[in-house]
Amino acid sequence: MPPQYYTVGKPMKKEESLEEKGKQKRGPSISTIILVLILLAGIGIFLYPSVSDWWNSMHATQAISGYVTAVEDLSVQEREDMLNAARAYNETLENGVDFDLTEEEYAAYENLLNIGGTGIMGYVQISAIGVNLPVYHSVDEGVLQIAVGHIPGSSLPVGGERTHAVLSGHRGLPSAKLFSDLDQMVEGDTFTLNVMDQTITYMVDQIRIVLPEETDDLAIQAGRDYCTLVTCTPYGVNTHRMLVRGRRIENIAGEVVVVAEAIRIPNYIVIPAVGIPLLFLSLAGMLLYYRIKGPETKKSEMLKKLRK
Repeated sequence: MPPQYYTVGKPMKKEESLEEKGKQKRGPSISTIILVLILLAGIGIFLYPSVSDWWNSMHATQAISGYVTAVEDLSVQEREDMLNAARAYNETLENGVDFDLTEEEYAAYENLLNIGGTGIMGYVQISAIGVNLPVYHSVDEGVLQIAVGHIPGSSLPVGGERTHAVLSGHRGLPSAKLFSDLDQMVEGDTFTLNVMDQTITYMVDQIRIVLPEETDDLAIQAGRDYCTLVTCTPYGVNTHRMLVRGRRIENIAGEVVVVAEAIRIPNYIVIPAVGIPLLFLSLAGMLLYYRIKGPETKKSEMLKKLRK
C-alpha cells in the first residue's frame, strides 16, 4: 500500500504538493480587492455631498444656538443699546450703493451687532427652501464656505425705513447647500431675519438676474425697508448674480422655526450615510488582510501538521 500524507482526519495524495494546496486555499485575488476599493470610493463620492452638507448644517445649528444663548445672556438694556447703535449706523449710509469702506469704517462696522466677537450678527430662515443659516459680518471666502455673509456698506439687518440689507451666499458647493436652492423662490415667498431678540419678516417682491457690476437694485431707497438675498447664477457657471429682494411685512404667526430643530437631519438618513462607507471600509480591510496573511498562515499550519 503506497504511503499517504495526512492532515487532520483527511488523506492527501502524494503528488498533491503543498504549493498546489496553498493555491487552492488562497484568498481573494488582487483584482477582487481593487474592485471592492473602487466600489467603496464610488460610494464615498456619491455620499460626500449629503454627509458634508449634514455636517455643515449641524455646525450652523450649533452656531445659531450659541448666538441665541449669547443674546439671552445680555440684559434688556444691552440689547437695546446694540440695536440703537446699528440703527444709528444705518442712518449714516447715503441713498444709493456704496460698498467701498475705508479701513476705519470697516473696523467700526465689524464692532456693531458683534456679540462676543464671533462675527455672527444674526441668522436667516427661508422656510420655502429649508434654509436656516447664521449671518456673519463680511463676505470673505471663509464665511461664504459655511454660512451667509452680510455685504459691508449695505444696511445692517435691523430693519427700518430707508434701509436695504444685502446678504450673500454661495450656490453649488459640494460641501454645503447654503443658497443652492435660491432659484426655487418665487414672488410672494417669505423669509425672516433674526437679529438680537427681534424677528423681521420680508416678502419677495422682485427677482432679477444681473451682471456682477450691476448694483442699482441694491440701492437704499427713501421710505423703503428691503433685504436682498444674493447668489451666483447660472448653477456652476456663475457669470451673473441672482437678486431675490424682499420688502418688509408684518410677522406671520407660526413662521419662526425653533432653532434647535431647524436643520436637524433624521437618524434614518444620517446613520446609513455614515455607516455604509465604514462597513465597506472594514470589509475591504478584512479582504486585504486575508489576502496578505491568509496563504502564509495556511501553509504554516499544514507544515506543522505534516511534521507531527
